[in-house]
Amino acid sequence: MIEQTASLHGSEVVAILDPIAGSRGDLGEAEICVDFTEPGAVIGDITTACMARLPIVVGTTGWYDHFPEARRMVEEAGIGLVHGSNFSIGVNLMFRVVSHAADLFSRFQNLYDPFVEEAHHKHKKDAPSGTALDLKQIVESEWGRDIPVASTRAGYMPGLHRVGFDSEADDLVITHTARGRAGFAEGALLAAKWVLGRRGFYDFTEVMDERLVAKAIM
Repeated sequence: MIEQTASLHGSEVVAILDPIAGSRGDLGEAEICVDFTEPGAVIGDITTACMARLPIVVGTTGWYDHFPEARRMVEEAGIGLVHGSNFSIGVNLMFRVVSHAADLFSRFQNLYDPFVEEAHHKHKKDAPSGTALDLKQIVESEWGRDIPVASTRAGYMPGLHRVGFDSEADDLVITHTARGRAGFAEGALLAAKWVLGRRGFYDFTEVMDERLVAKAIM
């Protein structure tokens, strides 16, 4: 999907490193790396990018215990790295909607209870998802207490996230449903263009913030 989306934007995937399906191309011809693999592979991929002095976008989740090691390598190599729990543009806008909703509902904590739910395909390694944990943190920052998260791993669902505020009288639910992986590829390529020429360790929310601020100024 990254390769298909890149071609639509006039970019080219010049190398693929895949020990299972097979590798092709020459990493030396690349300007940037994009990683969508699994938690156990991320540090090795970041090491490869650092050795090649190539910036990297990491869309894999579940490797956050290795942040200090990754940050050190990135700083020593003088490259840029963008990571994120979810590279969907819609999900990142959802973060902002949920933050505002959590602020409003937190003023009626005697009436409402918040919750987070997520569902993904059976092959996803981490649970809860990184996105669900981000949503949980966003709500908790407004409510000042632990918020429950429910996870489902079944079938071939690309991803569903829900944040709800439930009361005896009514409920409000904010839902994001991924209809495929194209949205993640779009966000990853947006991050790839953004991080070119930068150095440091960035979250995808910083890419989105800059884009939203630029749009507001225009």
